[in-house]
Amino acid sequence: MLHHDIVVVGAGLAGQRAALAAARAGHDVAVVSKLHPLRSHSGAAQGGINAAIGAEDSVDTHIFDTVKGSDYLGDQDAIEFFCQQAGPTVIEMEHFGTIFSRGDDGSLARRAFGGAGFPRTIYAADRTGLALLQGIFEHLSTETIRIYDEWFLLSIVVREGRVQGITAFDRKSGQIEGIVAKAVIVATGPAGRIYGRTTNAHSCTGDGIAAAYRAGANLKDMEFVQFHPTALLESSILITEGARGEGGIMKNALGERFMTRYAPHVLDLASRDVVSRAIVTEVKSGRGFPGGYVTLELMHLGKEKIESRLQEICDFSRAFAGVDPVTEPIPVFPAQHYMMGGIGTNMQGETNVPGLYAAGEAACVSIHGANRLGGNSLLETLVFGKQAGVAAAAYVSGAPESRLAPTDLERETGHFLALRARTEGESPRVLRTELQQTMDQSVGIYRDPDDLYRALRKVRELQERNRNVHVVDPATTYNLDLTDALEVGHLLDLAEVIVVGAIARTESRGAHTRVDFPARDDKNWMKHTIARWTSGGPELSYAPVAYTRWDPTERVY
Repeated sequence: MLHHDIVVVGAGLAGQRAALAAARAGHDVAVVSKLHPLRSHSGAAQGGINAAIGAEDSVDTHIFDTVKGSDYLGDQDAIEFFCQQAGPTVIEMEHFGTIFSRGDDGSLARRAFGGAGFPRTIYAADRTGLALLQGIFEHLSTETIRIYDEWFLLSIVVREGRVQGITAFDRKSGQIEGIVAKAVIVATGPAGRIYGRTTNAHSCTGDGIAAAYRAGANLKDMEFVQFHPTALLESSILITEGARGEGGIMKNALGERFMTRYAPHVLDLASRDVVSRAIVTEVKSGRGFPGGYVTLELMHLGKEKIESRLQEICDFSRAFAGVDPVTEPIPVFPAQHYMMGGIGTNMQGETNVPGLYAAGEAACVSIHGANRLGGNSLLETLVFGKQAGVAAAAYVSGAPESRLAPTDLERETGHFLALRARTEGESPRVLRTELQQTMDQSVGIYRDPDDLYRALRKVRELQERNRNVHVVDPATTYNLDLTDALEVGHLLDLAEVIVVGAIARTESRGAHTRVDFPARDDKNWMKHTIARWTSGGPELSYAPVAYTRWDPTERVY
């Protein structure tokens, strides 16, 4: 058995910031990650990080934009705290060594993002996430933090009403290990690979969310799944909102700037749910290009601006779409991008399970409510990663000793042996593909009740078939077939929660659009969905939304 005070699972921005805060509080901290920290999905974030800096902008405007963007489902006390921390957080990251882009006067450069009343998105060209990740990793390396990379989380052990540690699979040695810890911080990111058309990396399989769910943690608002309006048509690679923030415009096959129909005041810079619905509507109405897409035009911005501020977009478009943005429009269509829901926490990252914390996209505070504004996710990882690390450090100072029992490891070992002993059964890749096709077709931007019930039946069929999953590869080290099988189980658990929540929420709000209930219903649905794991499927309950200053009004852009 290994022993640490605090184990952080996940090594993206939220996990690294949590680990850094906990270590600087004087505790023995370990980070467990199935990837090397610099390969974490945080590095894929392109466009920027929001902060109200400078005399022209205000924290109150950032707060209101976030409340409005959430379609009034975000908790306003958490949003206020979050936005107040934005400026100090960006300055801290600059001091950590993040090289942000600069204006002509040497100040931090800012660009416009969707749903924002002011251009407050600070950026590092179109590689902002990677720049932040590199900056914080340098500081993490100065602390005595043990990093277990290429380790796969198997379970969070809860006994006597509190966390006792985790079990994990070391892919390098093929061994199942136990790590005793008084506190566990889940920062494993999203589960975007529930969908086939997604901007998320292949590693985004919701491992930490699913493990916390199985350990008794409440999941919150999982039905709210964000689709990014502009992903490359075939590959689903993200084309940052920063492209539109720099002045890019979208057009349909008729050559129309179609956002004049849907958001006449802000056009292409409406919130992501509005723009995604607009694109789908254009295509369904026959105004899309053959093959079902619209285009994003940057050509009018000029070669110098495009290649200096949107370097990665140029590379991706040329390599994966055969299109040069300097001279040609980019074919785009929405793809799953972000999960507003996750492990339910308060502002300190605490869950309903003592000793269990969460931060980043794996968590739901809730600041995003029914729809996240671009530029708020990188900020979220840093603000609430730090809060979770500080809170976990305070908790372990007074917590009793933890312990893992031999049966905790024996249970996981037995599961592995059963997988390897099976000579035939279901392929994890087939199960994953069928799940992704189902979610793409039936639980997308527009949601029909017949489709949702069809999806639920399919997900539960796949869960039954997953009981007989077969691992072909007999290898004990770096067995991707084995981890595929484990990841499929996580995806199926979380897909069920999304679909059950979507069926129950009989309204349209933010990223959740029911064709049979097209209006927002504040009287009955101004509340958070809470899902608890049971052997028969998720058990739903509801919790109130926190208000401070803003009553719900119609959301118009």
